[in-house]
Amino acid sequence: MTRRERRNLRNGLLFASPYLLGFVAFTLYPIVMSLYYSLCHYNVINPPVWCGLDNFRTLITEDKVFGKSLWNTLYFTVFSVPMGLAIAVGLALLLHQKVWGLAGYRTVFFLPSIVPIVASGVLWLWVLNPQNGLINSTLAMMNIEGPGWIADEYWSKPSLILMSFWSVGSAMVIFLAGLAEVPQSLYEVADIDGAGRLRKFWNVTLPMITPTILFNLVMGLIAAFQYFTQVYVMTAGKGTPADTTMFYALYMYKNAFNYLRMGYASAMAWLLFILVLTATIGVLISSKRWVHYHGE
Repeated sequence: MTRRERRNLRNGLLFASPYLLGFVAFTLYPIVMSLYYSLCHYNVINPPVWCGLDNFRTLITEDKVFGKSLWNTLYFTVFSVPMGLAIAVGLALLLHQKVWGLAGYRTVFFLPSIVPIVASGVLWLWVLNPQNGLINSTLAMMNIEGPGWIADEYWSKPSLILMSFWSVGSAMVIFLAGLAEVPQSLYEVADIDGAGRLRKFWNVTLPMITPTILFNLVMGLIAAFQYFTQVYVMTAGKGTPADTTMFYALYMYKNAFNYLRMGYASAMAWLLFILVLTATIGVLISSKRWVHYHGE
């Protein structure tokens, strides 16, 4: 390297040093230490004691609550993500039409997604209240007895799935951008061939927005596996009733900060990372069969 190149390299590193120091201190170091703590018995107060894979063995073979939390999270993910995508696509198609006041309609449907999560959780506690909630009060006017919703072990997870549709506005906006990129020439060809609305949607619109579907699917999976704040607010961090709302992230939080089993929680975090990574890679591999890119 010449003297000038060394000087440029030094200046570049100096300019990038705030980010590099922050990355090392607040990202890389916590990742490395969480991996180390996952192999230790560590309660924050006393020094960590090496235990190898004992935390992982206990989680998989002995901890029944861990199995419940994993099942609850998978149940929520399997139902909320596909249904949320379908609702977001439907809303995007409706809001893609050329009608008067379209900007206002788009704003109304997007607003719930920017409401703070804690505020929306408190709001849905009232909506789903078994006695005085909005839904059950409306059903009572029709002489229909509503379920216990979040307080009923059979309706608790469906209640949270229903609540998750409240924030599909973000995915809807991305789908709107995807719909705007669909070439109009394809619709013109479909019109010449005599295709109706349903056939144009199935053979033109849907294939052309599959890259957008892939993006929202991956982001939805990652978010669903880390579902925490809403259930923490609505159950006061207890995962009631009967652990039916004890989601993976909530149980990991309780182990770390309620029971001070930081090593155990670190092991859960790495298992969650492996689970999310596996699901994401599986989706990306399968996308070769169903994602179509314009021009290919």
